[in-house]
Amino acid sequence: MKLSQRSIKALGRIVTGDEGLSLYRSGPKLVELFNEFGANGTYGQGFPSRWMYAEESIRAINDTPAIAALICHVCDPREFMDSQKDPLPALEFLNQRLEYDGFSVSIDKGKAKIRDVDGASVKFNSPYGNGANDAHTFIDEQIEKSEEKITEGDYDGAITNARSLLEAIMCDIEIACDPNAPTKYDGDMNKLYKRVQKILKLEATRADIDGALKQVLSGLSSVIAGIASARNSMSDAHARSYKPSKHHAVLVVNSAKTLANFLYDTKEYQSAKKPNNKPLQTKAAISVF
Repeated sequence: MKLSQRSIKALGRIVTGDEGLSLYRSGPKLVELFNEFGANGTYGQGFPSRWMYAEESIRAINDTPAIAALICHVCDPREFMDSQKDPLPALEFLNQRLEYDGFSVSIDKGKAKIRDVDGASVKFNSPYGNGANDAHTFIDEQIEKSEEKITEGDYDGAITNARSLLEAIMCDIEIACDPNAPTKYDGDMNKLYKRVQKILKLEATRADIDGALKQVLSGLSSVIAGIASARNSMSDAHARSYKPSKHHAVLVVNSAKTLANFLYDTKEYQSAKKPNNKPLQTKAAISVF
């Protein structure tokens, strides 16, 4: 996806908030935003004008997968909550320029989507290392797929998706943090969690952890074991010994979402203390669905 200079300028005004249609972003906030999309900027003496920094940063990622990801991010309705503004005028302002480039952005099921002139959805992958926001977005998208299956009555499929999400997140954490990680996942979710648990220092046996927290961490192992068992006995991946009901599927999906977010947040915390760690890569995770 490649933008013209007019579209870059229009997007820059939405990113900065200078058009008055979107959330105002200060210099530090702009640096934080573009660093999530592959930049390595810092804010300090000599920082250029906000509009100039925004346009230069947009040009740096133009004609890359990151440009579509950026547009969807700044047009996400959740970004407008803090500004108490309606996202539609901002989308109209952008689309007046984007249409000359052959694209348009719209809100579909509460999320920003980009389409080309033929109406086809523009697919993109967020750049590696975009930070917690993109990882949580990925998790939410996969959980949304599970929830759609619950709505459709496919409780077996919802359980399978929930477990696959956890497996994908844990495999990526292991690969990112352990240079000696297995090259192939053997399907044993309990063993995988034990390895990730050690990587993230989540063992309930640690002497420096408060007693109440020990109980919570111990409970996480039980949740993993339960979800693994639920898929084996209730999901569509194996011969079923028990058909799940809706409330069973909801329990598994909600547990998977909570645990996936917690594991990723813990990984981010550990990475902050060890800057040489690789960022979490969700490409492998996406491929399991």
